[in-house]
Amino acid sequence: MKPIKIATVQFENKSADKAYNLQVIEEFAAQAARQGAHAVAFHECSITGYTFARNLSREELLSISEEIPDGPSIKRLQAISEKYGIAVLAGLFEREEERLYKAYVCVDKSGVIAKFRKLHPFINPHIEPGNSYCIFELNGWKCGMLICYDNNIVEHVRATNLLGADILFMPHVTMCTPSTRPGAGFVDPKLWENRVSDPTSLRTEFDGLKGRAWLMKWLPARAYDNAMYVVFSNPIGMDDDQLKNGCSMILDPFGDILAECRKLDNDMVIATITPEKLTQAGGHRYKKARRPELYGDIIAQPHQSEQRVAWISKD
Repeated sequence: MKPIKIATVQFENKSADKAYNLQVIEEFAAQAARQGAHAVAFHECSITGYTFARNLSREELLSISEEIPDGPSIKRLQAISEKYGIAVLAGLFEREEERLYKAYVCVDKSGVIAKFRKLHPFINPHIEPGNSYCIFELNGWKCGMLICYDNNIVEHVRATNLLGADILFMPHVTMCTPSTRPGAGFVDPKLWENRVSDPTSLRTEFDGLKGRAWLMKWLPARAYDNAMYVVFSNPIGMDDDQLKNGCSMILDPFGDILAECRKLDNDMVIATITPEKLTQAGGHRYKKARRPELYGDIIAQPHQSEQRVAWISKD
């Protein structure tokens, strides 16, 4: 495999404004291509927006969702890819007849080369879970996709890696929401409004346990344990009524950060991914030392699956 350059982006999307979001996607795709990137990755539901969908009826969700690969947003991504010579990864709500899914796609000039449906959707009860993994090839590299909460289930990441993925795209809309973990919580939108005059207060919240400090508890481990590259993408700014802190980044198989968005604004970073780290990292040895005969049946034991996770609202 030859080295590949990948870009990851953070941007403030607008709810249900596909034209605006696709324009931002095009601007970053053009910028990434000028800097030599082979692919550019955006966050979960980057085409449609995300958090606003928690309040939508089934009919409203159907109206903003699209068929894949024939929907207009996919056609626009294909045109962007062809114009700038770069693969584009982005997310949207998918409609298949009357069924609804949370989807993430990789598109090049030929069209959709990969599609993944979120395994654990919870933003809206009308969205159904996907039931398969996704492995695809990008410039000679085997890649996979898992959307947001899917990555918190460690078996999904390991399974995607064992199926051949050396690069895992992790589109998210995460952080800065309450949970049972210590330090979690919303970040006051007024801090975002005042970010130019008072960046310190906002950065303190974004980098603490409400945001980046929590991310650093688990994200490097996914890369390290599986000896794989991780491309994390997350929005920044207001997503409906909730503030998100970005931190889009690319990590190597050692769990080290190669590049990270740090602006309190829309931002993009690019990292060069090389093959030698795949076998140099400790995770490569750990996988070869596995003894699945000891625990294969244990891991596969049935249990009560929590497909639906309660969505936290400010209301």
